[in-house]
Amino acid sequence: MKLHELTIHELQQKLRSGETTAVDLVESVIGRIDEVEDKTRSYITVLRNSAREEAFRADEEIRQGKGGPLTGIPVALKDIVCTKGVRTTCGSKILHDFIPPYDATVVERLRGAGALFIGKTNMDEFAMGSSTETSYFGVTRNPWDLERIPGGSSGGSATAVAADECIASLGSDTGGSIRQPAALCGVVGMKPTYGRVSRYGLVAFASSLDQIGPFTKDVEDCAIMMNVIAGYDPRESTSVTVDVPDYTGYLTRGVEGRTVGIPKEYFIAGIDHEVESAVRQAIAVLEGLGARCIDISLPHTDYCLAVYYIVAPSEASSNLARYDGVKYGYRSQENRELMEMYKKTRSEGFGAEVKRRIMLGTYALSSGYYDAYYKKASQVRSLIKRDFDEAFKTCDAIVTPTSPTPAFKVGERTDDPLQMYLSDIFTISANLAGIPGISVPCGYTKNGLPIGVQFLASHFEEGKLLQVAHAYEKSSGVKKRRPNL
Repeated sequence: MKLHELTIHELQQKLRSGETTAVDLVESVIGRIDEVEDKTRSYITVLRNSAREEAFRADEEIRQGKGGPLTGIPVALKDIVCTKGVRTTCGSKILHDFIPPYDATVVERLRGAGALFIGKTNMDEFAMGSSTETSYFGVTRNPWDLERIPGGSSGGSATAVAADECIASLGSDTGGSIRQPAALCGVVGMKPTYGRVSRYGLVAFASSLDQIGPFTKDVEDCAIMMNVIAGYDPRESTSVTVDVPDYTGYLTRGVEGRTVGIPKEYFIAGIDHEVESAVRQAIAVLEGLGARCIDISLPHTDYCLAVYYIVAPSEASSNLARYDGVKYGYRSQENRELMEMYKKTRSEGFGAEVKRRIMLGTYALSSGYYDAYYKKASQVRSLIKRDFDEAFKTCDAIVTPTSPTPAFKVGERTDDPLQMYLSDIFTISANLAGIPGISVPCGYTKNGLPIGVQFLASHFEEGKLLQVAHAYEKSSGVKKRRPNL
């Protein structure tokens, strides 16, 4: 196998033993980017020169017996994570040339662990989308079928891992934006508990929902990445002071004696039959490993989509008010007065989907409508969280499909926002409840498109999630495939 095709844990051994070097690894990844990037369009910015410089330093550290768990490993970052001296666009015209003066906490932690940054990945504008079609920088393509979408909003981070254009990556998940593209691209993607990973330096979309998490080639790599990025951050007000265990220690525990809940509300009419079949087979694998699978109910599931599309746009309306052409970012030219500059800057700088959500959110928060919409949605959100709290009294984890369908074709849903929003119907609830979730490949359609199974656990139970996911991955019988690019 080529170096860019390997996992973090495989490369750790080769780097430490001297079988390969960080320089060789980076050149392999850059060569792969040069080979396939014109097809996938995974990246907005590729950091070839700085990655090469970092690789030389990494090799020196390894020779001296130093370095961390990610020393020499090329990692990509969703272009919504601030990087000092490197532009951070959020996939938007309004920030197309914005260069942050500081690093996000996750960037500091990855750098402290020795990671090399290979680039900033494409995304739906301001993380608003389920297909990576709304980016100002163009559409990202699914490496399994270039006529299809990779999912979103973290589509570039998912395709970069799936196409071996990096070894691992980070994305953000507000309503499924890590787990859904992970499922559609055939990789592992985790959304940690809200507050487990610092949001300091993550450009805000919906502050009560956003969370940073990893994309990896297998579950063991996901545990390694979580060991690095998780933990309390005093600079971030929603960061929680909960001890972070060694997540790799959960990988050998198995699922015998564990109880897994199967919510009836997630196996509904309209779900693709190949998706349901693959997830049912995954449940059978867990039963074969000694897990007890029981039927459960999450009765307020039907309200999740409506609640999300009130809460998230409302918070987006507030967060995106700062982009006015005054402080930073794009500014419309030749304006006669201040109000005209505001209007033109925001009209020209934001894309259609972002403007749609700002208008939805502004309406929901407006005088006379706040109680009927945002307040009511927040109350129902509490009921959704309570459903999960009750469910986890009877089970250790919950298993569901990640996406109701495999990847759909580019352009298929751009004129039908409701159908686009339904893409996240199985992932939104975890963000509303603040619980962790992980998507793991569980099969392929007859046309060769990946399918993902989602595992959910209670707050700060990422270790339990990784335990279940790793046990399934090792025994699933799903053969590892690579997209033919």
